Amino acid sequence: MSEMGNTKIRELRDTFGSFMTGVTIVTTSTEDGSPLGFTANSFSSVSLDPALLLVSIAKTSSNYAAFAETKHFAVNILAESQKDVSNTFARPSQDRFASIVWRMSANQSPILDEVSAWFDCTVHQVVDAGDHAILIGKIEDFGSTGYAGLGYYRGAYFTPAKLPTEVISGPSVLISALIAHENKILLTQTAEKTWTIPTVVVGKEGADKALVQVFAQYQPEASANFIYSVYEDVVNQHQYISFLCNAPSSEALQGTFVALQDIDQLQFANPALKSMLERYRKENQLGSYGVYYGNECTGTVRQMQKDGV
Repeated sequence: MSEMGNTKIRELRDTFGSFMTGVTIVTTSTEDGSPLGFTANSFSSVSLDPALLLVSIAKTSSNYAAFAETKHFAVNILAESQKDVSNTFARPSQDRFASIVWRMSANQSPILDEVSAWFDCTVHQVVDAGDHAILIGKIEDFGSTGYAGLGYYRGAYFTPAKLPTEVISGPSVLISALIAHENKILLTQTAEKTWTIPTVVVGKEGADKALVQVFAQYQPEASANFIYSVYEDVVNQHQYISFLCNAPSSEALQGTFVALQDIDQLQFANPALKSMLERYRKENQLGSYGVYYGNECTGTVRQMQKDGV
């Protein structure tokens, strides 16, 4: 059982995030030569003589079993132009290496192209550490390109060229509204022709003013019932707060009211939004609703009763 509640754990993670770090991709390969890798900022030098470094991996990671048993791994320190590489290795994918250039090291660990620096290691020790394991590597070879490194601070990327005010501001908070009328939901199309729900970025005025802005722009007669979903997109570094709302009619200043039964035929801006709308469709049929807490991939739903939405 956790020694901390979920709120305290989140606060602790945010506090850890006040320490500015670099961003790395930790790699290894399986016995058949298949490359594996994950994004990590829990990297540190340990010793010069002998030459040792460490990284940590969560036991919940899909890569945990492979890295806990491997005899070798590499640490690739990303350059400031490689945010897309970090995102690729941070999200689930069948083949994270398909879109990047890399080579196999002497110790059979992938070294990525154009990184700021890299370390090719054999495993010196694996240390059990709570919900993580610490991989201590003995550095067998290394290299540096001189490229400026990619930074990470308070949940957001930064580079040497980024303004301090941008770094301090942290991730964006977005307010969205599931505006419903009977068995329909208000959707809008993006420039890429995918579908989403009315959303605005929270400004200095706060969440309440942002929600008022949504209503004014899309359906002025709509009203909020309760917060329906709170989640963090760890890839895009956005925090989303979605309100479940009522509308007195299926007319809107912008967007289109779409029948819930038809949402399977639409392409949505991201999987998290599609999952939220599928959950709403089920809960709308039952007349029993819950509030989602988590990130864009996993989380929990706390049930509540709310009829007539």
